[in-house]
Parts: sequence; C-alpha cells; structure tokens
Amino acid sequence: MPTNVTVPGMGDSITEAVLLRWLKNDGDSVAMDEPLCELETDKANVDLPATAAGVLRHAKTAGDTVHIGETIARIDDGAGNAPAPSRPASAEQTAAAAPAPAATKAAAPVATSSKSEDLSPAVRRVVAEKGLDASKITGTGPGGRITKDDAQTFAEPKGNGMKSSGTSQPMPSAPSPATPSTPTAVAGAGGMTGFDADGKKRVPMTKIRIRIAQTLVQAQQTAAILTTFNEVDLSEVMAIRGRLKEKFEKTHGIGLGFMSFFSRAVALGLKEFPRINAEIDGTDVIYNEHVHLGIAVSTDRGLTVPVLRNAETLSFAKIESEIKRLALAARDGKLGLNELSGGTFTITNGGVFGSLLSTPILNPPQSGILGMHTIQKRPVAVGDKIEIRPMMYIALSYDHRVVDGKESVSFLVRVKEYLEDPTRLMLEV
Repeated sequence: MPTNVTVPGMGDSITEAVLLRWLKNDGDSVAMDEPLCELETDKANVDLPATAAGVLRHAKTAGDTVHIGETIARIDDGAGNAPAPSRPASAEQTAAAAPAPAATKAAAPVATSSKSEDLSPAVRRVVAEKGLDASKITGTGPGGRITKDDAQTFAEPKGNGMKSSGTSQPMPSAPSPATPSTPTAVAGAGGMTGFDADGKKRVPMTKIRIRIAQTLVQAQQTAAILTTFNEVDLSEVMAIRGRLKEKFEKTHGIGLGFMSFFSRAVALGLKEFPRINAEIDGTDVIYNEHVHLGIAVSTDRGLTVPVLRNAETLSFAKIESEIKRLALAARDGKLGLNELSGGTFTITNGGVFGSLLSTPILNPPQSGILGMHTIQKRPVAVGDKIEIRPMMYIALSYDHRVVDGKESVSFLVRVKEYLEDPTRLMLEV
C-alpha cells in the first residue's frame, strides 16, 4: 500500500518549513531511510528520510512552504524510474533529469582554486550548480569565508554584460543604462554587487535570520533581563592545557579546548543553583533535573545553538568531541532537529571574534546565558604583587523574574572558582 511522506514534528516552536529541494526525482525508486528532500527550517536544514521502500511520487514542489504533518509525497510499492502517470514532471525536474550536451559540460568552469577546499557543502553545491570559480568570490562570512548568499549573489548576472562566473560570454542584448530601479554592477561594502543608483540593495531575510530577530525581540519584551559580570584568571586552565593537551589528544583523539572547562564549570554550578537552569511557564517555574547545555555556534546562515544533552554527566573528552561534531554539523546545515531543541542553559563565546565584554541576550524560554570573551593579558594584584595574568571577563544574563541577584552573583563566582582551581572540577567541590 502507498505510504504518505509527511513533514515530521521539528521541535520547539517550529510549525512550518520550506521544501528547499528534492534529492530524489518523481518516479525514482527509493530505499528505506534514503534521503528524499531537504527541508529548511528557521533553525537548520534537515534531510527527510524515506519511511518505506518503493517509488516516490511528489505532491509538493521545491520552494513550497509546508507545515508539520502535511503530506509532501507518497511512496508507492514497486520499482521506479518511470514517469508518474497522473502528474507530469516539472520543467525543473525535466531539466535536472535530462543529460547535458557534451559541449555544455565542457564549457562549465569548475572551482579549481584551493579556496574551494574551505567551502561548506551548501556553498559548494551552489558553486558546482552555477559553474562558479570560488577564487573570484569575495567572502563576507567569519574569517572571510564564502557564504551561500555570497555565491548566489556572485552568480547573478551583472549589468556590465558579462556573466558573474568571470567568463567572457556576452548577454543576448546590450543592457540599458542604469536607472534608480536598475541594479548596477558597482561593488560596494564587502565586495557585494547589485546596488541600485541610490546605493541600496534589497535582499529577503532568510528564515533563520527572521527567527533570530523574533527570538531576540521576544526575549527583550517578555523577560526581565539583567547581566552580572566577573573576571577569571585562566592561568591554571592554560597551564593544564599546555602540560596535557598532547597526551589528551593522543589518548582521546580530540583536542583539549577551553569550552570543556567552561561547560563542566557551568554544569556543576547549575546543579548548585537550579533556578538558573529553570524556566517560567505562565505562573509556574519548571525545574530541570539535567543540564542540557546550548553552545552558540556562528554559521553562514546565522547563529544556531546545538544542545549537549545531560552535560553534567559528560567527561572532558566527550564534551570536546560533541562540541566539534555539533559545530561541524551546524556549519554544514546538517544538525538534527533533536539537537536544536530542549536546551536549559546556553554558553556563547564572543571571544573568538575578539569581544572583550558584552551582555548576551537570553535564549527563551531559558533563564540564563553565560558569555565568554577574549583572553587578554592584564596586570592584576596577586597577594601583594602585581603580575601579568591571562584574564577573561565573563557575563551572566539572567531572567530576574525567576533568578534573584544573590543567586546570579553566587553562580558566577562559583564558575570563577572552578576555573581558577580546575582540580575542583574533577572533585566536584
């Protein structure tokens, strides 16, 4: 019997998604658990697997907005690779299925620059599909990395009569002179192009950027956010890393970073001060037995917060390996929806971008978020002497509706104590 392919539940607050693209054509044979399509939500891109084997029949097309529980395809019994009798293939699907002429294949440039090695899968796909030369694209992402928007903007035909791939193919007709409503090819800030005569360029916000904006406004409007600060001397943490990082990596196959120390310190601190790990639901306070720790990760698509489940039970090696796995999955847009929901507290590290001090905003419905910052050598008083120490400012933003000032300050002091004497992390004292 036919099996309906429906949009599954996708975690907290997600009610719809965009069917970004089909990975299998209409009429193709599919196997159980084989990825059928890619869905874009306001938190991540996810592949939807087949729940049965058979022949795929599309009910929705790429670009459609779909809702949780909605049927987007069906899987019929039998062998595939035959056109659907009741539904003609779309022009996009026909073009994708048709073999390209040999001359066309030869003419398409490929990204041969070493710069292409640093591309995320999403960007690499655009480069391959559009036949772009990655070495000619100016990246606006962190560290100058090329984002998907960079590649798509570069692929847009420019008003100078040349294709954006850098090849000298003339357009069918000469372009008309630029007017206030006609994009120009003059490069602007960050190497962007396509600005009109007034120097403006309108680009629709992505779903994840819209969601980030909504979440930040929601946090500001619904929570009583306060921030308390402290500073941490990281001399002992750095000494441990310097002494044991090679042995740690040899033993566990993963590098020893700062995040495992902070994650462990936060997890222990939250067990001592459970209200900071709680949330408000109406007139009730919901306490959480476990620490599900969100780690903010910056990606080409925006900020995403994958979650370390039961962080209080994880070893340093497990924390490091999970953070690395989640960060790579976030960069590639392959996080599972269960990895993006259910967090009870968040850590964000603006220090990787050079931030010295900031006031992080809560990630609703959580009641606390810890901000890490850049490590800076500063003169500090140690006993009766002035010494140069590696110092970091840390900030705790919290919801004052559920967390009192005494609790917030005490929690931050406890985190500071754990980090300045890391042996306490091992002994849990």
